[in-house]
Amino acid sequence: MNKSVLMMTAALIASPALAEDLSVVGSWSSLPLHNEYEAPFWTETLPAASNGEINVNLTTHNQMNLGVGDVYRLLGDGVYDVGMTVADYAVADAPELEGLDVPLIAMTADEARAMVDAARPMVTDIFHDRFNSHVLAIAPYPPQVVFCNHEISSLDDLQGLKVRASGRMTAKFLEALGAEGVNVSFAEVPGALQKGVVDCAVTGAGSGYSAGWWEVSTHLLPIPLGGWDSVVTAMNLDKWNSLSEDMQTLIQEQITSGFEDPAWASAQGALDNDIACLTGTGECASGEARSMTLVEVSQADFDKARGILESEVLPEWAERAGEEWTARWNDSVGKVVGVTVSAN
Repeated sequence: MNKSVLMMTAALIASPALAEDLSVVGSWSSLPLHNEYEAPFWTETLPAASNGEINVNLTTHNQMNLGVGDVYRLLGDGVYDVGMTVADYAVADAPELEGLDVPLIAMTADEARAMVDAARPMVTDIFHDRFNSHVLAIAPYPPQVVFCNHEISSLDDLQGLKVRASGRMTAKFLEALGAEGVNVSFAEVPGALQKGVVDCAVTGAGSGYSAGWWEVSTHLLPIPLGGWDSVVTAMNLDKWNSLSEDMQTLIQEQITSGFEDPAWASAQGALDNDIACLTGTGECASGEARSMTLVEVSQADFDKARGILESEVLPEWAERAGEEWTARWNDSVGKVVGVTVSAN
């Protein structure tokens, strides 16, 4: 065998014969979760860990102009291999999925992760059955807090106001509180606040800072009225099942250590920083601090909110989700957070 043939043979042995090509659709491209964690993981960490056996083509659902409710439907149909977005965007197809991110239960990142970890077996089954997909990771946006272009001093002051909710359960809570829940997309919120279509809007503190909501809002109420807006990363089930066991293990281990764990580790510090950036109370590491009025949340606010949640919002969800899912929630998430739900 001549030297050139030997060199070609060695090259073929050294390089992967059949690299896996993954088409990946990420969450909102403008927000920190994508820029700081998703994009580096899919374009750098995972390909490097696979020694070139995995190639990734990454875009985001907003860059593709996908309706947020279509992300997991299209994933299940095999339009792309991996998709990720806020779980609440999919509750029209799977009302039981609302049990993943219940508002006003988890006040810290550690509490939120304990809630998510408890819910994960449920979420895995939901995605398997509803969306023909396999759950790889569940990561947080910061807690969904309240931005108002209206003077408020407590939770009670939301009564009678028009408030953009971040999810269905949050909308139900606002209605129980006496506010009017309004359906406005994230991108349309600044204009809606400016024009008075809504008085307040719920989103993550960091998301609101990045999107410039401080330009059209005056008051910030840092109560987790919309939960932690969990983002689920899932792979099309047919694609997942086509991978070797070694490849599945590699992907799962890498996404846990290289994406999910770091995103959770920074979540609490990110919230503190985001509040400082929006209000100027503390040091802002993300850029220029703004001057929104910080509304202190009282124990009375928390107690009232929790009472409404347990007496009205969760029982209403239990009716829609059904007995089986309610029982599973009570035996998992409910035990972790100390809440038992029953339908009205």
